[in-house]
Amino acid sequence: MLVLLLLWEVAARLRWMDSFIFSQPSRILRTYAGMAGEDLLYHVQVTVTETLAGFLLGAAAGVLLAVVLWWSPFVAKVSEPYLVVLNSLPKIALGPVIIILAGAGTRAIVFMALAISLVVTVLEMLSGFRDTDPGALKMARTFGATKGQIFRKIVLPYNIPTLFDSLKVNIGLSLVGVIAGEFLVSRAGLGYLIVYGGQVFKMDLVMASVIILAVVAALLYEGVALAQKLVAKRFGHS
Repeated sequence: MLVLLLLWEVAARLRWMDSFIFSQPSRILRTYAGMAGEDLLYHVQVTVTETLAGFLLGAAAGVLLAVVLWWSPFVAKVSEPYLVVLNSLPKIALGPVIIILAGAGTRAIVFMALAISLVVTVLEMLSGFRDTDPGALKMARTFGATKGQIFRKIVLPYNIPTLFDSLKVNIGLSLVGVIAGEFLVSRAGLGYLIVYGGQVFKMDLVMASVIILAVVAALLYEGVALAQKLVAKRFGHS
């Protein structure tokens, strides 16, 4: 990483690349120094809070809907085509509708993050529920276990790894949804800084915000990975 930063700085100084568009590490550091005395942490906090809100709501609602679809094959058969279509639809295209429904503010941004992560969670968890060890299911039914008991004792524990694999994907998708929402309607957050920097041609601010965004994405992912390790240690699932 240090070598890449050094090459970036040298290329900018020797004008091998346009430093106005791509900036350079020394200018980005000066930008950070200038932002540190202002509202940098506030903007980061806004984006992280919105991301976590959309992520948690999307995960909870997605798992709940997946349980409903697993419980009722008829509902799943009817709903799946619509879920596939919704999953392939660019959520940014629904931005104006979301703003009208949720209002021009934090709720619209959180709703955007939820909309992006929800369908992915439903589809991945439903697939995991269906792929649960058929031998274990058959044995449970043989001993007279109810559907609720089968879900609690076999299906859900079996799919803890699937849940966390889904969460690892969705934390990034939630961040994408938040940034998309901040592009459309926001007065704070990293997405707002990126849009503002582009509008006033402060490309140093844009690049500085993008780098912070990458760090935030990595930390959020590592947070989910840490949660997975703690759950695996506590309940004995990998």
